[in-house]
Amino acid sequence: MSWMRWRPAMEEALYGSKGGFYRRPEGPAGHFRTSVHASRQYAQAVGRLLLEVDEALGHPQEISLIDVGAGRGELVAALADLLPGRLRAYGVELAARPAGLPDGVRWTAEPPRGAVGLLFANEWLDNVPLDIAEPGPDGSLHYVEVSAEGEERPGPPLSAEDAAWAARWWPADAPRVELGGPRDAAWAAAVGTLERGLAVAVDYAHEKSDRPIFGSLTGFRAGREVRPVPDGSCDLTAHVALDSAAVRGAEDVHTLWTTQREALRALGVDGARPPLAQASSDPAGYLRALGAAGEAAELTATGGLGGFGWLVQAVRIPIPTSLRGLPGWQTLTP
Repeated sequence: MSWMRWRPAMEEALYGSKGGFYRRPEGPAGHFRTSVHASRQYAQAVGRLLLEVDEALGHPQEISLIDVGAGRGELVAALADLLPGRLRAYGVELAARPAGLPDGVRWTAEPPRGAVGLLFANEWLDNVPLDIAEPGPDGSLHYVEVSAEGEERPGPPLSAEDAAWAARWWPADAPRVELGGPRDAAWAAAVGTLERGLAVAVDYAHEKSDRPIFGSLTGFRAGREVRPVPDGSCDLTAHVALDSAAVRGAEDVHTLWTTQREALRALGVDGARPPLAQASSDPAGYLRALGAAGEAAELTATGGLGGFGWLVQAVRIPIPTSLRGLPGWQTLTP
């Protein structure tokens, strides 16, 4: 039985050229449901945000929409015709370009550098591989090693860098630590590609006061949660320390964090039911409105998709108007 740390095991299981989960032809939608798949209202809300970014940028001659962790391109395809003649749409994904994607969408493994526009990462960071640590017999944190069958054993002590991250961002007495340094680096690199614009990370999130001390690493296959086994047969995901990931120390980057519920409501996603009287006067319209209300309710449900964290970082532009002063916003400290 061969052993390795969780980070390289996740990397190979999710993105390996031979049998990596995210290189499968069915894509993420074949195994789990994200906000993008739940309703077209999600793409419409992102489109409204893009228009606000365009306004904040002063309507540049060329504006980019960069969908990071694009899956099979569902979000970027839905918005590819927005701002005709000026929009440059990018799907950023390691898997091959999906069939049927609009010709104007550029498909790339990395975000374009020097872009001006909106970089949007929906459920990307939770799939950026990370290491797991647990206290060893000496009281210090040690990496957890895993086999291809999902069995675990203690590994070597943490590097100085990972030990410093754990000391700053995770409760000292936690029995299990999910080391988010690689995700911080991945997000910083993504934000760093923007010349000007807005970067948004949407994900299962926690902050230092409510870390999952027993860990959140799990697997998904065919719509069901399963044991996390790094053999390429399932998605491997762990919730994201978005407070750690936020880019700090740059005077030209403004940072806010809220929930998806608050952000989508500000962007026009309303789960209110249509008036009952409409059922008599316009039965077909009532049913359509009722269906839309149900979809909006799913996107904004507090205990579900609405509880996702939205990390918003504005690079050399002001925060878009609709998102300023939202209930639940917090400005993250350096």
